[in-house]
Amino acid sequence: MSLPTNFGFLATYDPRLAALPQRAELYFAEDPNTSLIKLRQYGELLASHVAALTNTDVPEAENFAGTVHALRRNGVNEQVIQGFNELRHAGNDAVHGFSGDHREALHKLKIAFGMATWFHRIQGHPDYRAAAFIPPEPGSAGPLVAAQIEQLKQELEKAQREAQNEAQLRAQAELQIQHVAETAATWQALAEDTDAELRHSRELLEAARLHPAQQVAQVKEQAATQSLPLDEADTRVLIDRQLREAGWTVDSLALTHAAGTRPQKGKSMAIAEWPTTKGPADYVLFLGLTPVAVVEAKRHNANVMSSLEQSKRYSEAFTETTPGGPWGKYQVPFLFSTNGRAYLRQLIEKSGIWFLDVRRPQNRPTALEGWFTPDGLQAMLAQDLDDAHARLDKEGFAYLNLRDYQIAAIRATEQAIEAGRTEILVAMATGTGKTRTAIALIYRLLKSKRFRRILFLVDRTALGTQSLEAFEHFRLEQNQKFTDVYDVKKLGDVTPDPTTRVQVATIQATIRRALDTDPQAPIDLYDCIIVDECHRGYNLDGELSELELEFRNEADYVSQYRRALDHFHAVRIGLTATPALHTTQIFGPPAFLYSYRQAVIDGYLVDHEPPLQIVTRLAQDGMTWEANSVMEYYDPKTKETSSELLPDEVRIDLEKFNRVVYTENFNKVVCQELARHLDPDLPGKTLVFCSTDQHADTVVRLLKETFPHTPDDAIVKITGKADKPLEHIKRYKNEQYPSIAVTVDLLTTGIDVPSISHLVFLRRVKSRILYQQMIGRATRLCPDIRKQCFHIYDAVELYKDMDEFSEMKPVVVNLKPKLRAAVVRTQGRTGCRWRRGARAAGDDAPVARESQSTRPIFRR
Repeated sequence: MSLPTNFGFLATYDPRLAALPQRAELYFAEDPNTSLIKLRQYGELLASHVAALTNTDVPEAENFAGTVHALRRNGVNEQVIQGFNELRHAGNDAVHGFSGDHREALHKLKIAFGMATWFHRIQGHPDYRAAAFIPPEPGSAGPLVAAQIEQLKQELEKAQREAQNEAQLRAQAELQIQHVAETAATWQALAEDTDAELRHSRELLEAARLHPAQQVAQVKEQAATQSLPLDEADTRVLIDRQLREAGWTVDSLALTHAAGTRPQKGKSMAIAEWPTTKGPADYVLFLGLTPVAVVEAKRHNANVMSSLEQSKRYSEAFTETTPGGPWGKYQVPFLFSTNGRAYLRQLIEKSGIWFLDVRRPQNRPTALEGWFTPDGLQAMLAQDLDDAHARLDKEGFAYLNLRDYQIAAIRATEQAIEAGRTEILVAMATGTGKTRTAIALIYRLLKSKRFRRILFLVDRTALGTQSLEAFEHFRLEQNQKFTDVYDVKKLGDVTPDPTTRVQVATIQATIRRALDTDPQAPIDLYDCIIVDECHRGYNLDGELSELELEFRNEADYVSQYRRALDHFHAVRIGLTATPALHTTQIFGPPAFLYSYRQAVIDGYLVDHEPPLQIVTRLAQDGMTWEANSVMEYYDPKTKETSSELLPDEVRIDLEKFNRVVYTENFNKVVCQELARHLDPDLPGKTLVFCSTDQHADTVVRLLKETFPHTPDDAIVKITGKADKPLEHIKRYKNEQYPSIAVTVDLLTTGIDVPSISHLVFLRRVKSRILYQQMIGRATRLCPDIRKQCFHIYDAVELYKDMDEFSEMKPVVVNLKPKLRAAVVRTQGRTGCRWRRGARAAGDDAPVARESQSTRPIFRR
């Protein structure tokens, strides 16, 4: 007996890719459980091949789920990710629960076939048209599955007839109907995973990882944009699973109106083919006996957004009216349209689950990443937005103890929400109380019942801790604390309780919950997200924070950050002092703006004096290694230093100081010059910005040598690699020591230490956003130390280079800001020379002379 197979063409990529699903076809008739297990193995092997082709970083010990999560992060089409998860879940259930019937196995065979076609398309065949799916023999399958198989056979025969006059389709059909071995011995051979097969698969995977970068980029683009070729029946099964995972009882084949299925008290049901006067709705969602939503499920390539019009017609033609309605001509309040295709921003009209709440005429349709849970729809149905906004208009501010501009910011945000904006940006200068303003806004929104649960999102653990302290100390009516009125979930709490109204979480943890958990967090877990310090992407030339280290680069981090925000059906409010271009792309133009200069004029922030520029001969002229001289290299991984004879001249300019080239002399003379202006024992703290963690270690050592009589605890490194950085930050803020903190990026955003009075720049940055965040660390008022202004010491000409682009300039009346200069002369060493022609800075400029004890070292 010869048996047809759908997967023979995969043998050209890897024989096991073809053999595993062929075995699943073979076992289908008599043992669907084993068929599902083989399909899971096929899915895992296919995922490994896709990871290799797209250069996806997957740890060697990672399991199938981890590989799929990595592919999702690397941008593989979300519907393909769903396909992998379909095979994985069904296979796991088959292994551990001994489950799996013919209906499930048939659907997974079709999914596997669609993924095989997709895999072929992304490897240079984007227009490949697969022939019709060849159904397996039904065996002992029930009548429902047998009918499905008979329909598939009819479709196959039709496709084969159409292919007779088209050479390309005929060739594809011939490829699809290749026969596997006819004898039992052949099948037995295929069933054995031999060492040779395994070795060959490993060789093929390794070869895929060696593809040129351009080819990898092309495959990645195809992997992101190509979706699975599914028919309407497959689409329905996918939608069933999505609804089921969201908490609905559903089966579009069995739970239909025609089959006698009706809503039941206490159950959340999705009943298929529900009749209306204008035809049957694909699904109607019931909460108990109450119809709450109409769902239109279209074929895979349909325009989803436009299909909402059909849902509207069914809502108009519904024979029952949901309590609280009708709403104009609509009898059912919530409308959905879907084609089973995962949400993709680039193809937003053709993907996702489109949703419209027809209760208010001003509501607009929106694309969702998932389905509402029954609880989510119940909460939305009970919500009265018009009443909530009326309450906000009447609610006073007196008990909140806010400044005028903070009240204006809240009013502007509430008006934007009432106008229907779902992305809102509030820009307030560093030190003007964004967190306090946000907490007051949150209280008003919860008290008025405008929102049910709010996520307060931060990008660093330190900011989360600081924000939680602010919630705990914020006083409301009758002098109650915020946390006495509403339950606030803290960092580390995975999911909120039903009574939780606010959850504070890091972006990293939210990305995990939204994208990397299985199943993913419900889209209605929060209905408002407030993102503190939302200017992600500002530190393109900075080191990654402790929360960013798990990502390949900053672009990957920003991409996942945006996807996590998109995941939830929520109003998104961004808070920042320094809007970046991509920030406005996510949140739109600022609904409210309060600038640094205005805050200084109003007396809420302190101004800064023109900076002291520390000019060294080394920094001014750069450093040059002449041809045939020796350059020393330091490898931070091995901690070893080596030397190399240079065939050509090498020049290092100021842009690469302290990051690419390390010279202790430069840092030492700068520290000596700082000693002329700073006293660690006086009020007013100092923050030093370095280029790398190693650079910070060096500067801490040199500063301690420069201030030999200062306690050791007075000068500390506070970076992501420091020991217990959060404890250092707390002491830096609340105690006398440390009085000098040396950092890289950890303290650039959101850390509130009002007593900082001195900023030292030993690193250059190219980002205006990062620069203004650095400046903003010292702008806060601090009456305890009678802080009138703050001072800047610039050893790398950062202030001068950023002056044209920065908005954070001194507010000076009838006086032009100018740079004060301290010239620090440096001397050369054998093997490198300093070019002459240093700029004069006046006879009264202080001069320091460096020692010749160390040589410049180039960082590999």
